[in-house]
Amino acid sequence: MKVFRSIGRRKTSVARVLLFQNNSNSVNIKVNNIDFVSYFPSKILRAIIERPFNKLSLFNYSIFVNIKGGGFKGQAEAIQLAIARVLCKINSDFRIVFKKEKLLTRDSRMVERKKPGRKKSRKKFQFSKR
Repeated sequence: MKVFRSIGRRKTSVARVLLFQNNSNSVNIKVNNIDFVSYFPSKILRAIIERPFNKLSLFNYSIFVNIKGGGFKGQAEAIQLAIARVLCKINSDFRIVFKKEKLLTRDSRMVERKKPGRKKSRKKFQFSKR
């Protein structure tokens, strides 16, 4: 059995994915040793994660995800990127489909750091004239 690995990042989330082929006709996803339906209770976040499989109609894989950092949305998008990358390692023809859907693009937007002498990164303290 061949194992494929990939990493996906979004904001401060880092997802490490291991992908195995299985014999069942379903996708089995475990996130931090918890079933992904329990880990992501929102249907929207589950749809984000399953999007690479739905685009290709693939259903015979087991995926183990180790994720750290960030919130649920950032984690889901990091997992989506990692899954798309690992599927491209299996078959390079998938790359064309994923590129068209922008699933291989790493979203580099991060939170801007707080500056000294300010309330947040750009917000200033209230100015008092008197």
